[in-house]
Amino acid sequence: MTTTTPSTTVANLRDLGGTPLAGGRTVRPGLVLRSGQLDRLDVDADPVVAALGLRTVIDFRTDAERADHPDRIPEGARLLVEDVLADKMNSGKMPAATQLKDLLSDPAMAEEHLGGGKVQALFADTYRSFVSTASAQAAYRTLLTELADPQAGPLLFHCTAGKDRTGWGATVVLALLGADDETLMAEYLSVNPAVKQAFAPMIEGFTVAGGNPDIALGLIGVFPEYLQAALDEVGTRYGSMEKYVREGLGVPDEAVEALRTRLTA
Repeated sequence: MTTTTPSTTVANLRDLGGTPLAGGRTVRPGLVLRSGQLDRLDVDADPVVAALGLRTVIDFRTDAERADHPDRIPEGARLLVEDVLADKMNSGKMPAATQLKDLLSDPAMAEEHLGGGKVQALFADTYRSFVSTASAQAAYRTLLTELADPQAGPLLFHCTAGKDRTGWGATVVLALLGADDETLMAEYLSVNPAVKQAFAPMIEGFTVAGGNPDIALGLIGVFPEYLQAALDEVGTRYGSMEKYVREGLGVPDEAVEALRTRLTA
């Protein structure tokens, strides 16, 4: 199973290579990676990232997130911007992940908007939008078609913390490659330690100020019910991951086969 790569300048960096697949096969290492935002990336100071030879970076963040923390891209790499949440943002319902710092700075506001199970309901709704909105479909279509292209080279995709938008992207890729349900969930949940460590000061400040720790963990962490909301949306709308990719994302069967050939060892 893949593990978090110990980069000094990129948060939550993981190579999906080594993930077990059906038939005793695995994901080919060094070709598909996931992480948090790249605003601190420094190839010269980070031999782990330098060794990856990244050629393509896909940024799933919103305009505001990118403006606040612009990516630093390795020389020679392409940057593709695919705002997963654009349609969700335009609907007037602000996804919690994009206003995390604001909510955790005000325990009273957090309790009002996210207490009593509201944070779980909000994330479930956001995860369903990963499947249903046009902006998300365009983003994940780009992820799959780029991974199918041998000219894309080693590819890294990311959002802000590298857990929700990125987590769904990893789930779709691994499902197409033949990972079973247990493996999909294990990969999805595997980012929890790194994410909680990264946000530990924020969580501590929130709870010291009287905030409900369950709300903080609901915002910071990933939980099986979050991913299940997206998987259920796939089942309801399309019946299978294959049909979601073909009909919802518009990825042709030839691209899926090329992706499998390229990424499977």
